[in-house]
Amino acid sequence: MSRQGGPCANRSQRRGRGGEGERRRSTKGRGGKIVTTVIGVPGGEAAQKTLAAELKRSCGTGGSLKDGVIEIQGEHRDTLVRELESRGFKVKRAG
Repeated sequence: MSRQGGPCANRSQRRGRGGEGERRRSTKGRGGKIVTTVIGVPGGEAAQKTLAAELKRSCGTGGSLKDGVIEIQGEHRDTLVRELESRGFKVKRAG
């Protein structure tokens, strides 16, 4: 049994502006340093890049956008949940 595109295929295409962003904490492959990630954010690359910049600014830290995943350096779960909910996203905590 094979899946076409994997379990996350077209995730961003299925969700509109009030889409669901999944937030999780990760240290994998980062030398034990904590990075808070946001996945499943709808919109194109330009919209995701703008959102990533605004989230980094609200947390006062660095981060990046890699393959549609927003990575924010450090433990900023609560700040990101508040920020995303204020922008109309339904946030799912994971990890």
